[in-house]
This record gives sequence, structure tokens and C-alpha cells, in this order.
Amino acid sequence: MVLVITLNPSIDRIYNVKELKTDKSYKVRDYQYTVGGKGINVAKVLREFNEEVIIAGFIGSEGHTYIEKELDKMGIKHRFIPIKKETSSVIRILGEGDNYIEIIEDGTSISTDEFIQFYELYKELITEVDIVCGSGDLPFGLPDEIYRDLIIIAEEYNKKFFLDTGGEALKLGIRALPFFVKPNKEELEYYLGCSLESDLEIIQAGKFLSEDGIQIVMVSLGERGSMVFHNGYIYRIRVPQVDAISSIGAGDSMVGGFIASLIRDYDFEFALKVAAACGTANVMETEPGKVDMHNMKKIMNNIVITKSKF
Repeated sequence: MVLVITLNPSIDRIYNVKELKTDKSYKVRDYQYTVGGKGINVAKVLREFNEEVIIAGFIGSEGHTYIEKELDKMGIKHRFIPIKKETSSVIRILGEGDNYIEIIEDGTSISTDEFIQFYELYKELITEVDIVCGSGDLPFGLPDEIYRDLIIIAEEYNKKFFLDTGGEALKLGIRALPFFVKPNKEELEYYLGCSLESDLEIIQAGKFLSEDGIQIVMVSLGERGSMVFHNGYIYRIRVPQVDAISSIGAGDSMVGGFIASLIRDYDFEFALKVAAACGTANVMETEPGKVDMHNMKKIMNNIVITKSKF
């Protein structure tokens, strides 16, 4: 079973319009509500592979019934710490060609007592799982060190920790040497404190993290694919062009597909193809974390991986 840490779940309201412009009013019939948050997106993909997954995090007084019912429908187990503040909402207006506007409420706030309850829950759940995935930004009130501390605890229990976050939480988490980390180019630049203008500079940065002791470093590059650093090798992954609807959730889908592949002991390069195909298939969907398995398998046939020693 995989434990997915989702510290800041949300209710996503997604609206589709044909021509997205400012200073204009839209009456929309094409819309949907869904549960959101990077960790929940990872869990959705894991369930597409029929893997057992449980989500842990915080849930607000408003919206908790909807989120829990939706997760139940998907077969995703959950253990949330209830908080006094409201669950955040995300309003996402999608235009054509991956053009979008996203409004993220920053309302969730965690108290010290709620924070302590979460640590107790984490120590209870970690004994029941094989892999831990910490994904997403931190709600207000949590210390930047939280992922670092969770990684250290996972190491004590001999569990592999997959980290996908940004900012100071990423910086501090990397110091604890998780098994896997997935920064995008901007997050990697923030971590290093400098811009990365070429593939060579990205390679040097990935090598730096890999040689520091992180087993798998996956740098996502959007439509340009990704670079993965593992066991002294660089894997350059190039993905085919598809009819993109939204790139939101593509990185989370990559992580979910990769974890599922490792659970199944797939060959490493095959696991990378599955991960990249999941991320690419997700950009063809309105809903983050949704992967059409038929599309994913077709995309896999057109993924190119080159491997070189570093």
C-alpha cells in the first residue's frame, strides 16, 4: 500500500470556455467539480493501476463530506485530521491550447494541536504501508521542515519516500535525502538559487542531486519531456505531441505512474515510459490526475528514451 501525504486538499471547480479573454463575462455549461490537490492526483493514478492507496492530511470544516465521499467512490482510503478552518477551493478556467486562469484560495490554516495530531497519525499509518509520497505545497501554519521530518521518520521505518513539492519545503526536504524527488525546472532553479539556461546546466543540477545521495531524480520539462538521474545514468525522455487540454496535474500523474511501475517491479526504462505516458495522457484531460489507460498505452509506443553515463 502507498501512503500519500496530502496536506492541502481542495475542491476544484473547473470551467471550460472556447475563447478565454479578460474583461469578458461567460455563461458556462461545460464545467465540473472534483477533489483536488497534488497528492490526490497521485492517488487517482495509482487507483487506475488498481494499487492500494491511503491519503493522510488535513480537511476543513466545509467541504469535508464532499471530498470524503468522492474519495470513497474512487476506492481511495483516507485518514484526515479535521481542522477548524475551511477547505480551500480552486477555480480553474480552461481555454483552448492549455490556456487557463487558476485562482487558488489560501484559506487553510493549521493549529499546533492539529499539527501534533497529524504526526501521531503519520507514525501510525507508516507501519502499514510500503511507500510514502509527500506531494504538494504546505498550508499556512505548517513549518517548512515538515517534509524533511517525515522523510527522516520514513527512513527510520525503512520506507521509500517520494517527494514532490517546491520552495523552502523542497530545499529542506532534499537535505533529508528522500528516495525520489521530482522538481520541475523552476523548482530546481529555486533550490539552486540560479537560472538554468541550457540542457547542460539542467544535467549538472540533476547530477548534483543524484550524487548527493538521492536515488532517483526526475526533472520534468513540460512538453519537452523530462530528464531522470539514477545509478550513474541520465535518461532523457522525449514525449510525443498530443492535443493538450490542460497541463495541470501532469507531473502528479507521472509520479503516480512511476510509483505503480516500481511496485510491479517493471524494468526501469519501462517504468519511465509508463510514468511519462501517464503525464502526457493527463494533459489530454480536463481533470488533473485523470489518465485514460487506452491513451496512455498508445502514447508509450511513441516515447523515446536515450540513456548515457554521467
